[in-house]
Amino acid sequence: MAEHAIWQADAVALADRLGELFACMRSAEAEVGALVVEIERRGVLELFGYRSVPRLLEHLVDVPKSSAERIVKRARAINPGATLDGTPIPAVAAATGVVARSGRLSNPMIDVIVGVLRDVPPEHREGAEQHLLTFAEEAGHRQVAALGARILAHLDPDGTEPDDTEITTPTRELSLRRKRTGMWEISGKLDDETGARASALLDSLAQRRSTGEGPDLRSPQERYGDAFSDAVDLALNGPELPRQAGERAHVMVAVSLEDLKSGIGTALLGDAGTISAAEARLHACDCKIIPVVLGGQSEPLDVGRLRRLVPTGIRHALYLRDRGCAFPGCHRPPRHCQGHHVRHWADGGPTELGNLVLMCAHHHRLVHRSGWEVRIAADGLPEFLPPVFLDKQRKPRRNNLHLPLPFAA
Repeated sequence: MAEHAIWQADAVALADRLGELFACMRSAEAEVGALVVEIERRGVLELFGYRSVPRLLEHLVDVPKSSAERIVKRARAINPGATLDGTPIPAVAAATGVVARSGRLSNPMIDVIVGVLRDVPPEHREGAEQHLLTFAEEAGHRQVAALGARILAHLDPDGTEPDDTEITTPTRELSLRRKRTGMWEISGKLDDETGARASALLDSLAQRRSTGEGPDLRSPQERYGDAFSDAVDLALNGPELPRQAGERAHVMVAVSLEDLKSGIGTALLGDAGTISAAEARLHACDCKIIPVVLGGQSEPLDVGRLRRLVPTGIRHALYLRDRGCAFPGCHRPPRHCQGHHVRHWADGGPTELGNLVLMCAHHHRLVHRSGWEVRIAADGLPEFLPPVFLDKQRKPRRNNLHLPLPFAA
């Protein structure tokens, strides 16, 4: 008990000493502000040969120019000054300057009070300042800011008059550059509205996936990278995407039939990029195919007709049957999904409802690259067999998150 009392006494003494030191620091800062305004009144160029007080403080006391500018701005607001010809410059918050010299106001508190008083009409400024200073004796600067907002709302209940000027076009910049490593770098600037919409979109797509495959161990950066990829897929699949050279926007992938069947080798991506044949095999599940016969020097000898592997009618049937990604525990809706061939079409698998499963990009890759297997059960619905390391019995699993059609039998 005695030790606790000693500790409490020590805590009080430490707190009192901290308060005293901070009061000294704040009082000194207020005095510095008064000196700054006096230097400006006399003329910093005439006294020291510097064109501005911030430049003087930068060299005199090693204060960064940005910090010195904040010191000067705050000092002008709470200390009355004068121009070189003697014309008085009234302070925005003179009473606040007096209290500040006693060491009882922090810089954030001073800035809050000054910020409120700048928006208060001059005839109400003195009364508003006294209300704020009285409240500041027992409250923090955030609470004082809230009181200031109430004062402003009371003085101007209608708010700021709408700006009738023409709305300016927001600034948006984006740079997308491919590096020699095959990775792409993206950078840019977005206006507040576009940034907020982009953030909301990526937030919704970057949620952690807690499914039968185990916990989602992706980092936030990885989840947002995958979310951006999903957003690109959604945009490319949108029916209103503008056309390029008479065609919908697309990325061409060229791969030999042998490599596509084996999944070994590389494929040409776009103009100069490359991807693995296994990755090309994944994308070939649900794409448009143009068969080309090449000669010995890789010259095209015959070009077939473009055809969609999963036609519109079968795609609609997939949407109705699977209601979204069929992988166990996945909540992704149909518009986020691709048609996966249970038996790959390059291996002779037919493009029909009994050989197709709707899957999101993430789980589509998982099935292609892991021990998971998918099959169509006797009732015509897809079911998944987990890898042995997840379930030695490999008991089939289904996704029960998507609601069946309300009129299903």
